[in-house]
Amino acid sequence: MKLPLFIADAFTTKAFRGNPAAVCLLEDELDEDMYQNIAKEMNLSETAFVRKLHPTDNFTQSSCFGLRWFTPASEIPLCGHATLASAAVLFYKIKNKNSTLTFATLSGELKARRAEDGITLDLPLYTTQPQDFHDVEDLIKAAIGNTLVQDIHYSQDTQNLLVRLSDSYDRSFLETLQVTTGTLTQVENTGKVKGLILTLRGEPSGHAQAFDFYSRYFAPWVGVSEDPVTGVAHTVLSSYWSQQLGKKDMRAFQCSLRGGELGISLRTDSRVDIKSNVTVVVEGTLTI
Repeated sequence: MKLPLFIADAFTTKAFRGNPAAVCLLEDELDEDMYQNIAKEMNLSETAFVRKLHPTDNFTQSSCFGLRWFTPASEIPLCGHATLASAAVLFYKIKNKNSTLTFATLSGELKARRAEDGITLDLPLYTTQPQDFHDVEDLIKAAIGNTLVQDIHYSQDTQNLLVRLSDSYDRSFLETLQVTTGTLTQVENTGKVKGLILTLRGEPSGHAQAFDFYSRYFAPWVGVSEDPVTGVAHTVLSSYWSQQLGKKDMRAFQCSLRGGELGISLRTDSRVDIKSNVTVVVEGTLTI
């Protein structure tokens, strides 16, 4: 069996930046174990599988497809950057004629729209609740030691723990912070936390490259030590920082080694539009 396969760097205009995802186009469903085997072979944070929903569908003409995401360790319910990569492959490489694509996923219908300067994802917006420091102290200490923490919130929908670092720190501190992930799955093994978001308030307005907030993301519980740029984390970060800053439209930067920029617009229907770019770097065939 030969399957069209692409690797695309999401949330960036440059190759080898942003977050790479593999995108595999399927005429039909695969055997369940094959999805995981392919994701292990790709060994990227996520591999996306875009499939036709009906035999008469066409990757160029149809506007609705099935979409699943797998890390090297497991299937996940939502992945922003691999959805962005999937839309880019259909728009830019397959030349899909539609202006909006709809993906049927474990998280419901997700839409991707063409924009003049990129692609806009329509994603759920997830609220957070304050978290008592003492309940997660061991996890935080294991990850970042005695780094000063200003606020802690938890997203039950995504099982992400959001840890806001002190406003006394700047972007360079977050970028160079040594985060220990090797023991986190032992320290937190209740199943409550599946991802750790570290975030920091951005620079003041008027800065040359002003961002409203910064972040890094870690998910060893699903086999990803540090994810370069994370759409799902920003469905949580958008909600938190909108309340903190009193803004609906924001610019965000994820401070991994690869880095990535996101444009954020909160909507009135508990959704968030996340806009960015994608660079497709590999186009080929997977033989299985």
